[in-house]
Amino acid sequence: MGKSSSLVHFCMIFFLIFLHISPLVTSTPPPKSIYGPFLKCLTSNTSFSNQVSNIVFDKTNASYASILQAYIRNAKFNTSTTSKPLIIVTPLNEHHVQGAVVCAKSIGVKLRIRSGGHDYEGISYVSKEPFIILDMFNMRNISIDAKNEFAVVQSGATTGELYYNIWKKSKVHGFPAGVCVTLGIGGHLTGGGYGSMIRKYGLSIDHVIDATIVDVNGRILDRKAMGEDLFWAIRGGGAASFGVILSYTIKLVPVPEIVTTFLVGKTLEQNATELVLQWQQVAPRIDDRLFMRLLLQPQSSEVEKGKSTIKADVNALFLGGADELVALLGKEFPLLGLKKENCSEVGWVDSLLSWANFEKGAKPEALLDRKTNMASFLKRKSDFVDKPISREGYEGLWKEMIKYGKIGLAFNPYGGKMDKIPCDATPFPHRAGNLFKIQYSVTWKEPGVSLDKKFLDHTRKLYKYMTPFVSNNPRRAFLNYRDIDIGINNFGNDSYQQGLVYGVKYFNKNFQRLVKIKSAVDPENFFKHEQSIPTHPSH
Repeated sequence: MGKSSSLVHFCMIFFLIFLHISPLVTSTPPPKSIYGPFLKCLTSNTSFSNQVSNIVFDKTNASYASILQAYIRNAKFNTSTTSKPLIIVTPLNEHHVQGAVVCAKSIGVKLRIRSGGHDYEGISYVSKEPFIILDMFNMRNISIDAKNEFAVVQSGATTGELYYNIWKKSKVHGFPAGVCVTLGIGGHLTGGGYGSMIRKYGLSIDHVIDATIVDVNGRILDRKAMGEDLFWAIRGGGAASFGVILSYTIKLVPVPEIVTTFLVGKTLEQNATELVLQWQQVAPRIDDRLFMRLLLQPQSSEVEKGKSTIKADVNALFLGGADELVALLGKEFPLLGLKKENCSEVGWVDSLLSWANFEKGAKPEALLDRKTNMASFLKRKSDFVDKPISREGYEGLWKEMIKYGKIGLAFNPYGGKMDKIPCDATPFPHRAGNLFKIQYSVTWKEPGVSLDKKFLDHTRKLYKYMTPFVSNNPRRAFLNYRDIDIGINNFGNDSYQQGLVYGVKYFNKNFQRLVKIKSAVDPENFFKHEQSIPTHPSH
């Protein structure tokens, strides 16, 4: 995700499409107005009862709309027809979270858990059944121990806030997480989490050493109390299927005082096809300090007026200096033609500002901007590629992209550390054998059902074209790029079979272990949503 405007918000800003989701089955219908009973219950079940009235908002509250809208990242679901929560709870501490779980369960209404709002399908705050949002944005404490190289981060903190706090304590430490700096830690890490240091250090979850969670019974559990099975599940398996994450304890990683970034691109007229063919051979196998994301985007041709072309941009982070990088790519990736003047040597935190598209000269304090109340219309999908794509495949792809005119693709190289971690070390299974991951990305500004349909249709057709070139049996997908096109669960009698459809795509062989853990820790399936881990049929 580089400076190309139509691939922006490389943050994985969510796309919420529930037009074809059937209502979920609710065993105990909630009362018509649950505000009174819920408030009474919460007051009785928290150690901070004097704060309760300030953290519970129903639709009559003047602050309800602004709180709901603050972390809506997709304009499609900031409308009067979007399903709304009965209540929004904004906990200030872990006891409020405990009480919210206990009371929602006792009243018979479901919880949706939101930490940053970047779930592409809005599962964190949209539902077809009556629901409460547990919005974690107030729980954002971050404690950094640079000497011992670890941090404790509450789930409502953002990646930008984490990076800033690390930088304040140390200029030679970092953390491998997303280059979008408004991601909520709770959602980002529960799905895996990755960023521009993935080839050197792997995923965010590979550096989680402890966690606290509120389980279905309202208990606060750390790693020792929850046990290794549940601790395994909440590092990549989607923790909203198992409870409410309060915090993660993470191990920091060393970074050089100076790193190097660059953004270099070519069009088809400048031999972009050859560049892309060489990129896919080099990017997954080169020095693991180097991450080179490839961005593909249709644009107007400057050579032939009135025609379109494809721009291929290489956006990179190198954990080292520019001279070493230029020499390395001159040998390994000559078609790129990288020169030192293309490079910027900066501190690690400044490289994040560049990747996140802040203006040149922006200060690290910019990482603290949560950018609330900002939303476009979007759709995202994902794929994994385990063998090089042919020249003919790319030439066909260029034609498809030009035909649809707006969809961009981001190719994220693997290799390095990702090849060295077993596929069952965490629920995230997409490790050795993958060359790169694809993100399909389309963003538009104008409202309208016809535009929604057009861009969804175009994205799905491009995704269909890529079928012969990507993983199969199953065709795999990345949980942090959630996509309800690959299957949903309506929780009828075939709930397990419905979950199996999308579950094996996200988790492959790890899905069955997740089902076993889910069945043990939440046998009544209280924590459920359209793509949650189902319980086993025997339960």
